[in-house]
Amino acid sequence: MPPAAERAPRCWLAAGRASRRLVLVVVFVALLLDNMLLTVVVPIVPTFLYTTEYEGANSSVAPARTEPAPPASKAPPFSSMFSYFDNTTVTVSGSTSTVDLANGMESSHPLQPPASSPPLPSGCPGGEEFLANENVRVGLLFASKALVQLMVNPSVGLLTNRIGYHIPMFIGFVIMFLSTVMFAFSGTYALLFIARALQGIGSSFSSVAGLGMLASVYTDDFERGNAMGIALGGLALGVLIGAPFGSVMYEFVGKSSPFLVLAFLALLDGALQLCILQPSKIFPESTKGTPVFTLLRDPYILVAAGALCFSNMGVAMLEPTLPIWMMQTMCSPKWQLGMAFLPASISYLIGTNLFGILANKMGRWLCSLIGMAVVGISLLCVPLAKNIYGLIGPNSGLGFAIGMVDSSMMPIMGYLVDLRHTSVYGNVYAIADVAFCMGFAIGPSTGGAIVRAIGFPWLMIIIGVINIAYAPLCCYLRNPPAKEEKIAILSQECPMETKSYTTQKTLRDFPLTDDSDVEAENAE
Repeated sequence: MPPAAERAPRCWLAAGRASRRLVLVVVFVALLLDNMLLTVVVPIVPTFLYTTEYEGANSSVAPARTEPAPPASKAPPFSSMFSYFDNTTVTVSGSTSTVDLANGMESSHPLQPPASSPPLPSGCPGGEEFLANENVRVGLLFASKALVQLMVNPSVGLLTNRIGYHIPMFIGFVIMFLSTVMFAFSGTYALLFIARALQGIGSSFSSVAGLGMLASVYTDDFERGNAMGIALGGLALGVLIGAPFGSVMYEFVGKSSPFLVLAFLALLDGALQLCILQPSKIFPESTKGTPVFTLLRDPYILVAAGALCFSNMGVAMLEPTLPIWMMQTMCSPKWQLGMAFLPASISYLIGTNLFGILANKMGRWLCSLIGMAVVGISLLCVPLAKNIYGLIGPNSGLGFAIGMVDSSMMPIMGYLVDLRHTSVYGNVYAIADVAFCMGFAIGPSTGGAIVRAIGFPWLMIIIGVINIAYAPLCCYLRNPPAKEEKIAILSQECPMETKSYTTQKTLRDFPLTDDSDVEAENAE
C-alpha cells in the first residue's frame, strides 16, 4: 500500500478529533440511543407483565377449577320419564331438556342464568384490581432508572473535572450496552427492575459527560445554544422512535427484538466513540470547577433546574399511567399504547430544533415561561380524550412545550456558570441532569400511587396546576446579575441582559494636583 493511502485514514481521524461537529454527532447518537431505550420499554412492560403474571396465573388455575363432565353414556338416576299419554320421553335433569317424540326428535335449550358481572368489551383486559396494582409496580420500575441516575450524577460531575469527558462517555456506552442486552432476555419483574436501574448508571455517564463536552467545545453562547438544540434533537428523536418502535416490534416480532436492535446500534456508537474521542486518554480540566454545593446555593441555577424538573415530570407521570388508563378506558391494542406518545415525540423534536435558535432572539426566560404554561394546559386536557385520536392535540402541545423549556434551560445553565462561577461545566450539567432525573423519579413513583388513590384525571390536574404555578418564576432569569470578577465575559453578545454596579461619583486620576478638585466638580 502506498504511503499516501496509509496516511489518509490517520489524517481523517486527526481531522475528526479536532472537529466540533463530529463531537456533536457523538453526543447526538449517545442521547438518541439512551432515550430510545428509555421509551421503548413504555408500551412493552405493562402488557408484558399483564400477559406473564395475570393471564399466566389465570390460565394455570382455570383447569384446576374445571369439573369433569359426566360421561354421556351413563345417565343419572331418574333422569327421564315416559308419558303414556302422548308417547314421549321427557328429560328432567341436566343443563338442557330434550323431548323425544314418537314421530321425531326436538331439542330445546333453556336460557342460561345471567352472569355475575357484565361482559367486558372486545379487547378490554380483565383484572381491574391487578391493573390498579400494576400502576404502582410499573411506576416504580420506570422510576428506578432516574433514582439511580440521581444518585450517580454528582460523582460523574466530579469525575469529569478530574479526567475529562471522553472516558466517562465510553463508560456510559459499555453500561448502556449491558443494560440493553439484559432487557432483551429478562423474563421477570425483578430482572427488568435491575436492567432499568443499570440503565440509569450508564445514562448518567453519557448525559453529564456529553453535555459538558459540548459546553466546553462551543464557548460562544449563541453557538452553544444551537449545539444544545441539535443534541437535544437526538434526545427527542430517541423519544420519538422508542415507544412506537417498541410497541410495533413487540406486537409483531417479540419482546427481545427491539432490544437486540438497540444493542447493535449501541455497538456502532461505541466504535464511533473509539475513533473520535480517544477514551484511553485523560484530559483533565485546566482550572478547578465550582463545587456542586456552591452551585446549588445559586438561586438562579435552582430556578432553571426547577423548570427542567417540573416540565419533564408531566410526561414522566404519563409514561407508566397512560398505557394502563388506555387499556382500561379505551380498550386499546398493544400497538396503540406506544403510538399514543408519537405526537408528543414529533412535536418535541420540532420544538427543540426550532427554539434552539428562536430562544436567542425572543429571550430564553420567556420561552421557558410560555413552555411551562403550555405544559400545564396540555396536561389538563389529556383526561378529556375518549380515544387515541383525542390524545393527539394534548400530547402534541405537551411535547412542543417541553421542547421549548429544554432547549432554553440547557444553554442557560452553561451561561449562568460563565456569568457567575468558573467556566467548568461538568458539575452544572450534573445538576441539570439531576433535575431532569428528579422529574422522572418522582413522576412515575408517585403517579402510580396517586392514580390508584384518586384516579388518572386528578393526577393530570395536580401536575398541570404545578407547572402553571411555577411558570412565573422564569422571570427571575431575565436579568441574572454577574459577579464582579466575571464582568469581562459580558462583552460577548448574550440573549440575556446582565446587571453590573458602578460608583456614582467620578474617580480622580493620580497623582493629585491642585486643580483636581475643580476638575472633579466640573465633571459632576
